[in-house]
Amino acid sequence: MAAYLPIVFFAFAAIGLVAGAMILGRFLRPTPVQSGGKLEVYECGIEPRRDARQRFSVRFYIVAMLFLVFDVETIFLFPWAVQFKSLMWFGLIEMFIFVAILVFGYFYAWKREALEWV
Repeated sequence: MAAYLPIVFFAFAAIGLVAGAMILGRFLRPTPVQSGGKLEVYECGIEPRRDARQRFSVRFYIVAMLFLVFDVETIFLFPWAVQFKSLMWFGLIEMFIFVAILVFGYFYAWKREALEWV
C-alpha cells in the first residue's frame, strides 16, 4: 500500500495544479465584449456569402484522405534512407517496388478523377 503513496500524491498534485490554474485564469483573464462583429464568422476579412455550417462535397474529403495516405506512406522513405548502406541491393529493389505501388495508386486516383473536387 505504501508503494502506491507517491503515485496518489502526484495524481492529487496534478489535479490540484490543473484546477488551480483554471481558477486563477478565470479571475485574471479579461472579459470580452460581445458585439455583433465579434460574433460573425471570420473568413479572412471577406463578408460571408453563405452559412458557415454548409455541406461540403464528399470529393473534398476524398482528396484530403488521399493526401494523408500518400503523405504518411512517404514517411517510410526516411528509415530506408538512414539504413541505405546496410540494406544494399535488397533495400533498393524493395524501395523501387514501394514507390512503384505509390505511383500506381496516385495514377489510379488521378484516372478516377478523385483529385478533383470542384
